[in-house]
Amino acid sequence: MTKAEILRKEILRQYKSVRAFALDMNIPYSTLVTALDRGVEGMAYGTVIKMCDRLSLNPVDFSYLEKDASLGALVLENRVMQYYMKLNDDGRDKILSLMDDLAQLEKYKAKKKPKV
Repeated sequence: MTKAEILRKEILRQYKSVRAFALDMNIPYSTLVTALDRGVEGMAYGTVIKMCDRLSLNPVDFSYLEKDASLGALVLENRVMQYYMKLNDDGRDKILSLMDDLAQLEKYKAKKKPKV
């Protein structure tokens, strides 16, 4: 299945029609239909990212994002991992040690999101 086919299928799963999705995304309907017919590779990267974010799809392989995962968080996680992978074993150990130390301090702990 191509990326365009995956995208069309997910749009129709979440919306009444491709037109409804285009209106919701503020994308010209003709632009969206052309992309779905010819392939999304010709679309502006930013538009594809916004569409994937709205549909909870990974813009790299168009797989489903985990529940409640945001695209921004995934991009940040990927960036951190890219830096981590550039380090040797000593550097990786040092980073993990620092993260463990910081996670112990209240000042640096992430705020828990309230459940709705």
